[in-house]
Amino acid sequence: MFLKDKETGSLIKIEDVEALFKPTQQEIQGRDQDGQEEQSTASFKKSQLIFPSGESLPRCWMDSDYTTA
Repeated sequence: MFLKDKETGSLIKIEDVEALFKPTQQEIQGRDQDGQEEQSTASFKKSQLIFPSGESLPRCWMDSDYTTA
């Protein structure tokens, strides 16, 4: 799965999609797709990521208390 960094606009290839769905996990592992060579795995804050279409990530992926608000 690919997401986009809000600040740089770079595509990020998510290494562990299951971690993306866990609202208690604030950072996920991915690879920046900028450049011609495969980049090393790095940690990305979910709050800095959006879908390539520009939509925000679902609240249930970000906030473990999403049902109480």
